[in-house]
Amino acid sequence: MDPAPPAPCVSTASPETTPIVPLVRAAPVAEVVYVRNLRAKHYRLTLRRDGVPVATIPARGSERAARAFVRGHRDWLAKALARHRQQPRMAEQWHVGTRLMWRGAMTEIRLATSGENPQVCLAADVFQVADLQADLRPTLEAAFKSRARIELTSRTWELAAETRMDIKRVSVRSQRSRWGSCTEGGVISLNWRLILAPAEVSDYVILHELMHLREMNHSRRFWRAVKEVCPDYEQAEVWLDQHGGLVGL
Repeated sequence: MDPAPPAPCVSTASPETTPIVPLVRAAPVAEVVYVRNLRAKHYRLTLRRDGVPVATIPARGSERAARAFVRGHRDWLAKALARHRQQPRMAEQWHVGTRLMWRGAMTEIRLATSGENPQVCLAADVFQVADLQADLRPTLEAAFKSRARIELTSRTWELAAETRMDIKRVSVRSQRSRWGSCTEGGVISLNWRLILAPAEVSDYVILHELMHLREMNHSRRFWRAVKEVCPDYEQAEVWLDQHGGLVGL
């Protein structure tokens, strides 16, 4: 799942579940990545969460036509890039006193008052660190990933049982431009950063991927299936759009 701002042309194809063959990166001035989606029916221009514009070329399309499509929507692209630059971003370095997104709320890293080894806390969660004077981000992110592998994996199996979806494996990874993905073989991949989001938002992403086992696309039938299992999914989408930068995506 890799939501993007409204695109000039919407395709019913699913970029995370359909065959994608990378082509070439455009000239540095444009900084647009061109990919061919073998199931896409239309040209499409989107902006990934890391700020990289992606132009999708349908199976029968050409790169030349895709470049013309991008030029025809340069105003939309400029506005999308401007919105992306204005989004709040996660701090590059973390120290005691730094505020970051944790479990859906901006939370201050505080010094823990107990324990023989240096410890910090985020709300009620305590983490051991090696050096309070150093950048805490590598140590805390490693701890977040460890918790995410346990919590997101177990929650996925739980929701799969509730929705009667047959999955084979759950993988928690460090994707840079998507929240999750699903394969036709029943493998669910999730971004560890979902542990930073509210529980109802991470549940939505998991359910979104599970529903791809019914519809491997983003058709109307797919979204109807999502709404059946997650009636308030639009609110979760809004949260992801507004806070993606604060969780490092």
